[in-house]
Amino acid sequence: MFFDPRTDGMKPAPFTHSVYTALVVPRPVGWISTIGSDGVVNLAPFSFFNELTGDPPCVMYCPNGFKPGTKEIKDSIANVEATGEFVFNLCSYDLREQMNATSIHEPASYDELAEAGLEPAPCNNVAPPRVAAAPIALECKHLETVRLPKSSTGQPNHVVIGQVVGVHVADDIITDGIIDIAKIRPVARLGYLDFAVIEPESIFRMSRP
Repeated sequence: MFFDPRTDGMKPAPFTHSVYTALVVPRPVGWISTIGSDGVVNLAPFSFFNELTGDPPCVMYCPNGFKPGTKEIKDSIANVEATGEFVFNLCSYDLREQMNATSIHEPASYDELAEAGLEPAPCNNVAPPRVAAAPIALECKHLETVRLPKSSTGQPNHVVIGQVVGVHVADDIITDGIIDIAKIRPVARLGYLDFAVIEPESIFRMSRP
């Protein structure tokens, strides 16, 4: 089948739910920690996250839409635009429940990291804390926010771009001089409410021609 999202939307028949998040999979989970100008920590996962460049290393995440029931932008964009800093925390399978818990929508005064039972760890070059249990964390400085076209209901869409200025790697995931993905078992985002985990037996190598 073929459909044009500009005229047909994202759930034309026979689909019963928006199909878009199931079209580009798997995606890294953008587990982003920020801190407000009042010192309150925010931690939230984002379905749209990825690396952009390797030199200099840059990443992006998309805190789209308003807070539910309001016309306020989400804390993960308000904080980064106020302070200019954020942290990406890699979610391993062991942290899946805590990551999911931080997707809750609460007022800016709610500290998702603490409420999820996670320990914060200090960063070296930015003020927001990282998730201590995360096997990898990237400290980032905000470069710019790209305003994308609004949704069909008028909600804002943003791309937050940051440059990596610090990298934390747990010593026990380094094997023979490389990151051992099999030890991390990272969680990936699929469509709808589905996730996946990278298990050792699912990893394979291909040499480039």
